[in-house]
Amino acid sequence: MNKILTTLLILLSFSAYSQKIKLYGTITNSKGTKIPGVTIRAIGTNYFASSDYQGYYELKLPENESLEIVFSYFSVENDTVHVKTSTVSIKMNKVLGASDYELSDIYINANFVDEGGQERISTKSLNVLPDISGNGVETLIKTGMGVASSNELSSQYNVRGGNFDENLIYVNDILIYRPFLIRSGQQEGLSFINSDLVDVIKFSAGGFDAKYDDKMSSVLDITYKTPTEFAASLAFSMLGGTAHIENVSKNGKLSYIAGLRHKQSQYLLKTLEVQGDYKPVFTDFQLYSTYKFNDKFSISFLSNIASNIYNFVPTYSETSFGTFNQTLGISVYYEGQEKDSYQTFFGSFTGEYKANQNLRFKFIASSYYTIESENYDIDAYYSLNELNNQLDSTETVGDSILNLGFGQYLTHARNHLNAFISDASIKGFWTFDKHFLQFGVKYQREQISDILSEWKYVDSAGFSTNPQHLYPSDKVVLYNSTKAENTLLTNRLSAYAQDGYFFNMGFTKVKITYGARVSYNDYNNEILVSPRFSSLITPDWDNKWFFRLSTGIYYQSPFYRELRLFDGTLVENQKSQRSFQIVGGAYHTMKIWHRPFKLSTEIYYKKLDNLIPYELDNMRIRYYADQKATGYAVGADFKLYGEFVPGTDSWISLSLLKTMEDVEGDFYYNYNDSEGEITYLSYEIVDSALVLPGFIPRPSDQRVSVGMFFQDYVPGNKDFKVNLAFFFSTSSPFGPPQTARYTQTLRSFAPYMRADIGFSYLLKSPERKYKEGHFLNIFKSIWAQVELFNLMGIRNIAAYNWLELVPNTSNPTPTNYDMIAVPNRLTGRLFNFKLTFNF
Repeated sequence: MNKILTTLLILLSFSAYSQKIKLYGTITNSKGTKIPGVTIRAIGTNYFASSDYQGYYELKLPENESLEIVFSYFSVENDTVHVKTSTVSIKMNKVLGASDYELSDIYINANFVDEGGQERISTKSLNVLPDISGNGVETLIKTGMGVASSNELSSQYNVRGGNFDENLIYVNDILIYRPFLIRSGQQEGLSFINSDLVDVIKFSAGGFDAKYDDKMSSVLDITYKTPTEFAASLAFSMLGGTAHIENVSKNGKLSYIAGLRHKQSQYLLKTLEVQGDYKPVFTDFQLYSTYKFNDKFSISFLSNIASNIYNFVPTYSETSFGTFNQTLGISVYYEGQEKDSYQTFFGSFTGEYKANQNLRFKFIASSYYTIESENYDIDAYYSLNELNNQLDSTETVGDSILNLGFGQYLTHARNHLNAFISDASIKGFWTFDKHFLQFGVKYQREQISDILSEWKYVDSAGFSTNPQHLYPSDKVVLYNSTKAENTLLTNRLSAYAQDGYFFNMGFTKVKITYGARVSYNDYNNEILVSPRFSSLITPDWDNKWFFRLSTGIYYQSPFYRELRLFDGTLVENQKSQRSFQIVGGAYHTMKIWHRPFKLSTEIYYKKLDNLIPYELDNMRIRYYADQKATGYAVGADFKLYGEFVPGTDSWISLSLLKTMEDVEGDFYYNYNDSEGEITYLSYEIVDSALVLPGFIPRPSDQRVSVGMFFQDYVPGNKDFKVNLAFFFSTSSPFGPPQTARYTQTLRSFAPYMRADIGFSYLLKSPERKYKEGHFLNIFKSIWAQVELFNLMGIRNIAAYNWLELVPNTSNPTPTNYDMIAVPNRLTGRLFNFKLTFNF
């Protein structure tokens, strides 16, 4: 007993002896921009801290000590100050700079690459970025390294050879889902992320940390604002409008930010080749509120209600396509209509408890509910003609010179899907010595009810067709048909732990992050272990360089789409897709024209196995759920970020990619007659050869992608700005739908290429004041913006409609009909005017 009392007395006396005070403050550059990721440490001790995304830091120090405190940041020389502690906390706000470099916003946003390789992207461009879709954050991401997109109407994107089912999106640590039944960009409407509410954007194109869920391509991590004062905005344009408000209570305990968006796309969709009565209406409302009980405990609530309605009555379309040698034209007359509805409801609750300065916990619970329906009956009658392409006959160029056939196709759908996804998780964050330990567990439950009923009838010159046979006109046979009812209940359990460790090797700064996540899915009774590692190094020979190496195993546990066959039935015991990744990066900050720039270079390799092959039809992914494949992706990404024009952020990205897959067990026969020409099974076989397709391009194999965002202003007048966004991607493979994967390797000569430009003028600046009582004083700023979308007028291709042409003969055979791919083109050139009021 005496020994116990003695031990307690010793511990109490040690605790009293080691009382700590707090050194705290905010770190900014000379422009007042808050700097995240600055390391603050006491030389010769184990006391250190890092600034958060608001530039705020807290460092615990012993009382009554004289210490040298060093502030260190990548690409900036260390800044050291002397601090003498007492018994009270010390507030020290710090402005960082460098001897020969001004620590500009370019450096703060471009230099921030955390332990997991995520890049912090500036939000300043969101309000001026020409954006036709209304999804500003995703449009910004599409200009980045490793990202490719071929549809301006959609918020979806491909990253380093993956499809958009392989991307993770988080808002305030909460995983976000997208609707299931979307098949085209014009149906999609608004994405979840509201640009008016965004505070921090972090993006990783691969090699991300173990704290993130199991997906194989990328992470987009969004943090919404926590307001510190009142602000509001109101924007109107010819494509819709937005509004937001944010405020904080007088005692600082309650804060909230809310946003309302409304988008009407009929003005935009009238530029499509398919004419008709478009009536899309997309609306959503979001609220994020936080209540701080005290310094230790706070709660927050995030909610979203979205209604996306797409009604369309097509009437007529006319499309010309082909080659220089042969130009074809198709005229289509439509009857019928399409009515689609996507209603989503989302809510999340987060409780955060700070046990002490070094340990905090988060409890998160969220639910996502979607009600989706897709209903259409569209009858189309077409005439296919060869067109005159002789440029010397100017009066008749483009006229029909030969009719190639008439036909009809009828499409029908009554698809209804309800999904309810709920989860609960606990996350911990512990800082000790030079370590930052993160850990967590999560339970997720998915309930999906799906009723599929869709079919397509194709008639060409009096003959019903399907992919395998021809039928006389007295029989009606559907080209394809899907009818199924599925109910799926899945439970998932996952856990992760990762440690971030900071240390110096001489004057070389090193950050490493290592960890693993474990997950279980009761649908396939699969246990997955995913180890991940990354390092970030600033060498002692030049603090304007830093290097990154990341590697790990990334799984993609099957979700509903990966389980469903083309006929609607579900595959049991579907195993997870797997990707082994290694990413190396080099980043260099420098001065060009006496202005700050950063050059980023990353190379990567992905070994892919247990892949589920898929086809992409516009924005609809359909999996060959009963097949498997192995594959790989290899590439290099480059990005130059800086002040091309003084005081503005601009960048250009270049991505090179090759991604291939080998479908297990696929083969076909070449049948040849004595002349060496291909014949078919219904003919006498003289010679045959077994062909193994081997590695073929994946549907996301876009070899070259370029993204650019450029800002400029009128010399001597920064109130008048010009903003240009440019997107380029080489074509991706395609082929007839619902056919063997090896047939879907055709390439179009036409790449996706698009430029959008905006001209902005500051009508009312924050500094400009009017006479007392003038109504314009209520506005902080007013911007007028004129936008020209698709500046070059290029009609890019979203997908292809396939026609089977059957001659009107008495003996049609498989040898005398063809399949023709008719391009389904995207939007044309469009003018837009926008007014933005900031309060």
